[in-house]
Parts: sequence; C-alpha cells; structure tokens
Amino acid sequence: MAEQLKTRLWLPVLATACAMALAGCGSDSDPVEEDVVTPSEPTGLVAFAADGQVKADITWTDYGVPYITADNLESLGYGVGFAFARDNICILADQVVKFNSERARYFGPDRVPGSGDSDNILNDFGYLALGIRDNAEQGFSQISERAQALITGYAAGYNRYLADTGVDNIAPECAGQPWVKPITPIDVMTYAQGVALLPGAANFTGPLFLANPPQQNSGATNKETGETMSVNTIAAMHSDIPDTNPTESGSNGWALGSDMSASGQGMLIANPHFPHTGNQRFWQFGIEIPDELKVVGGSLSGMPGIINIGFNENVAWTHTFSTASRFTVHRLTLDENDAEGKTYLLDGESVPMTRKFHEIEVATGPNSFMTLQRSSYHSEFGPVIVIPNALPWGTDPVTGQQVAYALHDANLPNYDLFDHWLGMNLADSIESYKQTFVDYTGTVFNNAMAVDKDGNAFFTDGSSVPNIVPEALAAWSQNALYQGLSQQAGLFIFPGDDSLYLPQGTVPFAQAPQLERSDFVQNSNNSYWLTNPATPITGVSPLWGPVGDQQSFRSRLGQKMLAEGGSVDGKFTRADLVDRLIGNRTWLAEEVLDDLVAQCQAQGSTPVMTAGGSSVDISSGCAALAQFDGRMNLGSVGAMMFREFATEFSRDPQWQVAFDPAQPVTTPNTLAANNRVLQQLATAQERIESANLSVAATLSDVQFVERSLPDGTPSGVRLPWGGANNIEGGFNVFRANNGKDGTLLPRHIYPTLPGSDLSAVAGGYPITYGSSWMFAMEFTAQGPVAEGLLTYSQASNSDSDHYLDQTLLYSSAPQLRPLHFNNDDVASVAAEQITLTEE
Repeated sequence: MAEQLKTRLWLPVLATACAMALAGCGSDSDPVEEDVVTPSEPTGLVAFAADGQVKADITWTDYGVPYITADNLESLGYGVGFAFARDNICILADQVVKFNSERARYFGPDRVPGSGDSDNILNDFGYLALGIRDNAEQGFSQISERAQALITGYAAGYNRYLADTGVDNIAPECAGQPWVKPITPIDVMTYAQGVALLPGAANFTGPLFLANPPQQNSGATNKETGETMSVNTIAAMHSDIPDTNPTESGSNGWALGSDMSASGQGMLIANPHFPHTGNQRFWQFGIEIPDELKVVGGSLSGMPGIINIGFNENVAWTHTFSTASRFTVHRLTLDENDAEGKTYLLDGESVPMTRKFHEIEVATGPNSFMTLQRSSYHSEFGPVIVIPNALPWGTDPVTGQQVAYALHDANLPNYDLFDHWLGMNLADSIESYKQTFVDYTGTVFNNAMAVDKDGNAFFTDGSSVPNIVPEALAAWSQNALYQGLSQQAGLFIFPGDDSLYLPQGTVPFAQAPQLERSDFVQNSNNSYWLTNPATPITGVSPLWGPVGDQQSFRSRLGQKMLAEGGSVDGKFTRADLVDRLIGNRTWLAEEVLDDLVAQCQAQGSTPVMTAGGSSVDISSGCAALAQFDGRMNLGSVGAMMFREFATEFSRDPQWQVAFDPAQPVTTPNTLAANNRVLQQLATAQERIESANLSVAATLSDVQFVERSLPDGTPSGVRLPWGGANNIEGGFNVFRANNGKDGTLLPRHIYPTLPGSDLSAVAGGYPITYGSSWMFAMEFTAQGPVAEGLLTYSQASNSDSDHYLDQTLLYSSAPQLRPLHFNNDDVASVAAEQITLTEE
C-alpha cells in the first residue's frame, strides 16, 4: 500500500516538476509580497524565575486534565513536566534512552530479543551519526532565553515527580527499571531534535549503518576483541527504500472563517490521527501566566510547557501531516583516483569525506557489556547512506559510475521548535500567528490551519523543506537521469557534484504554500493544492508535494461536507462541527453503496468466481450490505462487510467516470457495473467467513479497543469502538498500528489477514491508531467554547484513574465532552490542587 501511495504521489509531482521549477516559488494564490505586522512582545512575560524560586500551581479537573498556572516560563515548564511525568513518565524515559543512543546498553542488541534484527544497535549508531545529542549541546545556547526556561523547568518538574514518587513506585510499565533516571535540559532538547527527524532521517538508521566504503562489509567492531559483526542480515532487512511515514500519520483540520460560521466568528475542527501508544501520544493540559499567556489544548509527549494544537482567547490552530519532503538525497560522484571511494567531486574539485568515530555499549547479559565501534561518513550534503537495492556506495549498476548517496535533512538541526510553538501560543490575531512562520520554521512536518476570533482563516504548510534554488530545480526537472532516479526511488534525488544543489537552509515562508480566506481552509493529508477548491494553490517548489492529483476518499468526504454547509442558512454551528467530526460517515458508501447492492442483488445466489479461483455465493454478503446504513457506528449492520469490500476496491478501483484534474472534488465517480466489482465483494465475504465471523455483524461486534497489561499481554477487556477507516473514506478514522510505536514499552499486537486490517485471531479490528486529541470549537462573545476528547485518555500509566476514563466515554457512544477554558469553569470541576516549589 505504501508503494502504491508513493506512485500516486510521484507521478503528478514529476510530470509537473519542470513547470513548477520554471515558474519559480511564487503563487497567484499566495500573497508573497504581503505586509506582515510584527506583533508586540508581551512585556511582562518572564523567562526564568527572578528570585531563583520556581513555583507552579496545578489544578487537575475532570478526566485528569491539569491546568498549570505560574508567573514565569521556567515555573510553567516545571508544573507541566511534573504533571506529564505523573501520567506518562515511561514514554519520555524510553525516548531519552532512544535518542541518547543507549538502547543497546539497556535492552541488548535486538529490538525483539534473540531475533538478530540488531535494531537497538542501528538506533544507537544512527542517532550518533546524525549527531542529535551534539546538536542539542551546541544549540542550547542558541535558542531564546524563553525556550531555555521552558526546557529547564520541564526537566526539573519531571525530576521532581521521579524523586517524590521513587522509581519503584512509578507506573508499572517501567517501575524499577535502571533506564528511568533524572533528565537534564539537554536530554529534553535532544529528544526534540530526534522528534524533528521522525518524517525523515530517523527512518534511515539502517541505511546509515550500512554505509560502508566499497570493498568493506563489516558492521561494527568489538573494541575488546577486534571481531567485526556481519551486515548481511541487516542488509537483507533494510534493502529497500524506507517508508518515511511508517505509522501513516494523518489528520483532518478545518478553520472556518466569518463567512461560514453561523455566529460570524472563527471556528475550528482539530482531528489528528496518530498512534494510541508510544511516543506520538497527545496529552491534554492548560497553561496560564496571568495577563500574558492562557492556552488550552494538547501536545505530543515531551513538549515542554506549550501547546501544539489548541486555542487561546484570540486564535485557535491545528495541524495535519503534510505531503512535503523534509529531506533530499544527493548522488555523489566519487573521485576514481581514490581507490577507497572516500572522496567525491564537487564543482570539479576532489573533496574528502569526513569520517566520524562512534562507540556504544551493548548489554550481553546481566551486568555485562561489550563496546562496539564504527564510523560514519559525511559529505557537504549530509551523511552517506546505503540502501542495497536502490542506493549503492560504489559502482552504479545502471551507469557504471562510481557513486555514493548522501542524506540532507532540513531538520538537522532544528532549533526553532520551542520558540515557534510558543509564538503560536501567544498569537493574538491571524497576523501575529502568520508572523511566527516568518520568524521560525519549527512545525517540522505539519500543515498549519488557524482562525482568529474575527473569523480570519489561514493555511500554510509549515514543514521544514530544503531550499533548492529555482535554477537548480529547473535544471533538475530537465535531467532525465535524475527524474528517473527520483521516480524509481520515490524520493527527491538531486546531483551531489554541483554546489548549486546544496540546500540553502529551508524554504522561507514567503515561498511556502499559504492561503487566507474568510470562508474556510482545510486539509485531510492531500497536498496544499486544494486547501480551498475555489482558490487552488500552485506555483511552489515540487518538494512541497503534488498538484493536480486525485484526492483521497477522506479528503473527498471533508470537501463534500464543507460544500454541503451547515444547518443555519448553510452556515455552521458548533453542533454541526461536532456532527461532522464524529458522525462516522463514509464517502465510499455514500458514493457506491446503492449501486453495489443493486448489482449483487441482481446476481442473486449465482456463485461468483473470485480472482483466486474460489466459487462464492455472495447473497449473504449482499443481504448484509442491504442493511448497512453507510456509517461506521456501533450499531451499523454490515459495516465489516463494506469495509472488506472497500479494502478490495482500493486495490483496483472500478469507476465509470475517471479522475479529471479539472474536476478534482467530483471525480472519479459512479461505480462500474462489471464482474470485477462482484469478484471484489466475493473476496471480501470469503475473507470474513474464513475468519469465522458473520458478514452481518454490527461494528460493535468486531471493532474494539483492548489495552495491554504492563507485561505486554492482552488485558482481555474489550471496549466496542465506533469509527471509520481511511479505506472506506471515513473522517473520524481508526485502525491498528502493528508497526513500531517509537518505544520499547511492551504491547500486544494481533496478526492481521493478508491484505486486510481484519484479524482472525482477534475476531475483528483491534484499534490502536486514529483520532486522538480532537475538538470542535468556536469563538463567542464570552470567549472560546469547545468540546473535545482524548480518545485513549490522559495516562499511559495503567495504575492511573485516568488510564481509561475518556476511552470508556467514547466507547459507550462516540461523543465529545466540554473543554474548560475560563478559570471559573476550571475551578467548578477541580478534583485536586497542589502548589509545587523548588529552589
């Protein structure tokens, strides 16, 4: 599926690369020459506690949501760090180990013990080669005093919780473990540098490890014995291009302006789709520095004291995973006078690669370790990588040239992370929100949508995109070799023998996709192109993603719901937004269900031969579909039958009207009337029956959340779960994440049937991914009013009272709950209050 997605994205990108490159980086729909007003800085916002005494007040409300009040940013970070550790200490402790290159020291060489995957070794050497700890140490003094204060306070708050509770008494998922230790501000900054690489270089730890000069085939050397480890197994496991979005991170975001809002004020839907376990969990909280800063929202694990997705009294904002490329690959031409292959040509001159030495400790048994050593090699374009089936270091099998490949990640390093989000938290209008993108490039991999209380809606892709100058893009787009390499790899591959192709930092905000409207801006993970179909965005660097491409079913549903309008003269109320968010409509069912039922009813009980040669009577599946209401609600009969049909349909769509780039929000359409459609239905039914499940099952019978016990075994407690899937064009989507979740914390995974998310072992669809921190809000005369939910609850600590409470609420019926912003509302639901102080 990932390869199919690459192909769908890359064909339009490469086909239009020349036109885009020659057109430059401006856009008729982007106000490039705009006057951006620099907001005045809040004069009273203090960074560090002036008297050296850190103090934070924490009020926990219903569902365990903390609200932290302090007089300065250091104290604010202190309170947030303490409260986060109480809920999720194991996650951050694991991540500190990961990004400090200490996984092999604590967990041994393999991610799966005894498997020989060497994943922990690859992790440790990979992040040493990328130098994120070094970058954090060097960059801490370069970030603002405000950011330093937040990070310093956050680390101290985390440590305060650990000291007060004791490592033996924390969450059972990591209680008593030697890798749970006090952290430093540099640990927090290292973690942030690692997170910034998640959509890019973090996926290349295998290729970084395999980057040996020609004629060398060793992985690492045992310092004590001199023995070298073979890379053969690793090479086999990392022989293909990595998936740079392995968890299929996605989201929906709507910012509705005054023209679409029934009240005439701004409204927002935030709906990030992320894993429900691991390091990409959101956590909800509120922050306040009286008269200076007041924000409510949610942030990814480890964000020190500021809100990623939320709102203040003037501006609300959300993000979605963008189609932009945060990295480029550069093909180095090796100097053939260097027999070792460690010298490359740049502008006709020989340039030796830089060699860096690294050491890690690897656990070999209880209290026993070995030290492994290896080198990484670096060019002016970045570290050298090797992917055996795609990107060699040595002889190019196609051209016969001596080549190597280097990885340039625009987030290596990224010191803007904290200041950019702090700027958003402080924004008092769309103009000041936009200014944060002028000043910083810290949103890493996100489209950003925001609206202010006056109903001004704004979109930009805020990703860190390598700034390849227009002349280089124009030349690249005409180079048949590099177009072919890029097409084949599904990556942007540029020359590495010409300094013209050296990225010049990141693409500045003036050249990024952007759009301001008074009706709406939206995104559901297609590119920026159709942010608002009335004003398509074009004319930017191809590295931002494709234009003219077919929209996903989820995008089609979002665009359809916006076009339908709301309940008050076509304008939306907050209740309308809640309905659109959790109404569990499915675009594909709305488009094809009636025709599908008509076709299968006409077939009757006459068997259908599947592509695999089976003979299937589809009448029972057809009867189930005839009862399906087109929504993925708990009581929807035949929901599984339709999902499995959609799974087959996605591999070979059958449309009467093909996609037309001139009509992207209405094509393709109309189900084809042919035997292939019936074969797809037959295959779906056969799969369900092979799993001993009923084709007429309701969704509540087969879709569920089941948490793991602390040792990683299934709890046996299954909660019915409403919600759709991307495959059928849902908006509120859920599925299982059976890949890595970024941590080594134990969890169970049910195997799925080939080509499907359905698990015969589990008896349905286990849910561990999807809608996470979601809310619908509007600005009113009384301030911001919102309803939302954190679907997997606040705490990953299974001993917490807030480990399952919001999850149980959603399971009973998909619903949201009131979000508290005003202090009186917070006080009315206060469950616990403490004041933390520390010298």
